[in-house]
Amino acid sequence: MTFKINRRSMLALLAAGVSVRALAAQAWPTKPVRIIVPFAPGGGADSSARVLADLFAPKLGQSVIVENKPGAGSAIGVLAAAQSKDGHTLLMASNSMVINPSLNPQIGYDPVRDFDAVGMVSAQPLVLVVPASSNIKSLQDLIAHAKAHPGELAAGNSGNGTLAHIASEIFASEAGVQITPVAYKGESALLPELISGLVAFGFLNLPSVAPHIKSGRIRALAVSSPQPVPELPGVPTLRSLKLPALEVQGWAALLAPKGTIPPEGLAKLEGLLAQALASDTVNARFASLNVTPMAMDRQATAQFLQAETTRYASVIKARGIKAG
Repeated sequence: MTFKINRRSMLALLAAGVSVRALAAQAWPTKPVRIIVPFAPGGGADSSARVLADLFAPKLGQSVIVENKPGAGSAIGVLAAAQSKDGHTLLMASNSMVINPSLNPQIGYDPVRDFDAVGMVSAQPLVLVVPASSNIKSLQDLIAHAKAHPGELAAGNSGNGTLAHIASEIFASEAGVQITPVAYKGESALLPELISGLVAFGFLNLPSVAPHIKSGRIRALAVSSPQPVPELPGVPTLRSLKLPALEVQGWAALLAPKGTIPPEGLAKLEGLLAQALASDTVNARFASLNVTPMAMDRQATAQFLQAETTRYASVIKARGIKAG
C-alpha cells in the first residue's frame, strides 16, 4: 500500500499533531516483505520464520514471504541478504552467520557491520550425549575417561566449524583434555554412528536427539542452556556442572541489511517481534519445535551479535579450527 500525501493534507495532519516521523512509520512497508532463511525448508530457523511471517503480514498490511537460500553453511543466504538494497528484505540469522567469517575471512560480509538488528527470536540448546551402551554415565566420567585416554575419545560433530564442533573444542579446552573431533555431513549421518558406539560422545541439537534419548538408545549427560530442559527431566546444565563457558546454544535472530529499512520501520518490526514472542500462539509453536523464545530489543541484540562474533573468533583461532 503506497501513501500519497499532498502539501495541504500534510499541513492538516501536522496541525492535528501527527509528526512527519509518524507518517514515515505508517508508510513502511510499501510492498511485500521478504525473510531470507539461509537453510533448507523444514528446520528450526525456517519454521520460526514462517510463524513470524504469518503474524507479521496482517499487522504490516503487506504479505511476508519466506525465501530459502541454503548452501555453504548458510553463507549463500546471508550474503544475498547483505547485498539486498530493496528496503524490504530481512534475514533469519543463526550462529553460523557469526562463525563463518572467522573460518573464511573472504566470505564477503561482516555480521556486525553489514546488518541492523531487529531482535533475537529463539534459542535451542545442544545436548551432550553418549551411546546408551557407554560406560560413561556423567560429565565427570567423560572427563575422567578422556584424561585417562588422551586423544582416544572420538567427538562426533555435524561438520567442521559447526556449532557442535566448536562446542566440543570448548569442552576439551575447559576440561583440559584431548579429544579427536570427527566430522560428519550433518546430524543424520552422525546419529547412527553415535548410537552404535563408533563415536564416544557429541554435542547435538535437542530435536535430533530427544527421540533417541526417550527410546533409550542415547544417554544425555548435560544440556547447554542456562536452565534445565523440560523435555529432559533430571539432565543438568553444563553451567551447574561448573562449565559455564559451554553455555553454547543455537539461536535465531531477525536482521535487516544495514541502512535499508528506515528507523521507523525497524522500530515497527521490533515491536511486532516483541508482541509475537510474548504470545501464547508463538510459545506453543516454538515449544513444538523444541526452541525457546529469546526476546531482546535491537540494542541488546546488536551487542549480543558482537559478543558472539568475538567469542567464536577467539575459540576458532585458539583451537585452530578449519572450515570443512
